[in-house]
Amino acid sequence: MTDTLHLAGIGIGPFNLSIAALLDGINTSVRFFDSKPEFSWHPDLLLPGASLQTSFLKDLVTPVAPTNPHSFLAYLVAHKRFYAFLNAEQRAVSRQEFADYFSWVARRLPSLQFASGVSDVVFERDHFVLCIGEQKIKARNISVGTGRRPHVPACCQPHISAECFHALEIGRRQPDLRGKRVAVIGGGQTGAEIVLNLLDQQWGRCEQLLWLTRRPNLQPLDETPFTNEFFTPEYVSAFQQLPWQRRQRLVAEQKLASDGVSPQTLTQLYQRLYRQRYLDGSADLLQLLPNRELMALSRDQDFVLTVHDALHGDHSQYRADVIILCTGLSDAFPACLQSLRERLECDEQGRPRLDAQFRVGWDGPRHNRIYLLNAGRYSHGVAEQQLSLMAWRSACVINDLLGEPRFDIRSGGGLLDWQTPAVTEAVA
Repeated sequence: MTDTLHLAGIGIGPFNLSIAALLDGINTSVRFFDSKPEFSWHPDLLLPGASLQTSFLKDLVTPVAPTNPHSFLAYLVAHKRFYAFLNAEQRAVSRQEFADYFSWVARRLPSLQFASGVSDVVFERDHFVLCIGEQKIKARNISVGTGRRPHVPACCQPHISAECFHALEIGRRQPDLRGKRVAVIGGGQTGAEIVLNLLDQQWGRCEQLLWLTRRPNLQPLDETPFTNEFFTPEYVSAFQQLPWQRRQRLVAEQKLASDGVSPQTLTQLYQRLYRQRYLDGSADLLQLLPNRELMALSRDQDFVLTVHDALHGDHSQYRADVIILCTGLSDAFPACLQSLRERLECDEQGRPRLDAQFRVGWDGPRHNRIYLLNAGRYSHGVAEQQLSLMAWRSACVINDLLGEPRFDIRSGGGLLDWQTPAVTEAVA
C-alpha cells in the first residue's frame, strides 16, 4: 500500500487528462492510471482529412485557465508553428493535430501512470483501494473516465471478423479492399470520413461501395450560433433542473447538435460524387441509401444484408464482401467499478445518477467521492460527451474536490435566457 492519494483517476483519455492538466502545479496528491502503454486518442480513426467538430479553443484548459501552460496555443508556440497555424486559416483543426496536442500534454504531466490497468475498486473504511496487478493504491476520491465502447448492432455481433468490424478498428486492421464489395453502415461523421477515404482508395480500389443509414438523409451537424448555446454552462445548469422525462426527450431532439456530419465534410463529399458521376465516368461505384436500417445479416460465401426501407415500407437485400460499422459508441458501465455497482444510485434506466459536480450518489461516506466523466448525457445534456465543456467540467470537479473555488466556472452567460424567472408577489 502507498500513501493515500487525494484523487486517483481511472482511465487517461481527454477528460481525465484535462483534470490532470488543471491540477498540475496544485499542491495535492493525485495520480491517473491507464492500461495503455502511452497516451492515444482513437488512433485508428486518425484518417486523412478527419477534423474536429469543436473549436480548438475548447481544449484541455483554456476555457477556465487561459494562461495554463498546457493549452493548445502553448502547444503551437512550443512547436514553432503558431503563425503558420494562423496563416493556414483552417475552418477546423485536424484530429491528427489535436491528438498530437493531447499526447504532448500527457508527456509533460508527472501524475500519469501508463501500463497500469485498474482491474477492480473496493472501499475500505475511509478510502478506495485500486487493484493494479499485485499493486494496491489507496485514494480518498476517484474520477473515472474509461470511455465508451463501440456499438455493434445485434445482427452483426456473430459476424465480427476481419471482414466485418467497427470503424474504430480500421487503422490497426488496414484491410485490403481491392476488388471487394464494401458496405458502410452508419451515416454520421465517421461514416462520411470512411466513405471519403474509400473513394480516395485509401485501402485499395474497391469494386463497389454501398453506404446505408437509417437517417432520412445525410444530415449536417447543427453548429449554428444559437444551437451552440446548448454547449454552455448556463444551459447545463437549466437542463439539470428539468424532470427526468423532459431531459430524455430533449437529448433525442438535440441529436444533430452533437451527432451530424460537418457541413464542410458534406460539401467535400458532394463535390467528390459530382466529379465521379459527371466527369470521371464511375457513377456506379457508390450506392447511397438513406432511410435504410440493417435488420439482418447472414453469411455464406459473402454477406447478405436484409435492409428495411423506412421511406417505402419494404425490404431489400444487398450483398457485400466486407462490412464496416460506423455505428457510433455506446455507454458502458466501467468494468473496474463492478464491485461497487450495487452501492451506486441509478436513474430510471439504470444509469448512474450524477449531481451537478459530476459525483455519482452512493451509500458510502459523502466525503469519499466518485466522479464519473462522460456519463452524464441525460443529467447534464448533449454537451457532456463532447470536448466542448471538458475544461469547465474538470474545473467543477476540481473545485468540489478541493472544497474551494480554485477556478472561476461562471461563463458570464450567452444571449439566451435558460432560467425560469423567480416568481414574486405583486405589490398592492
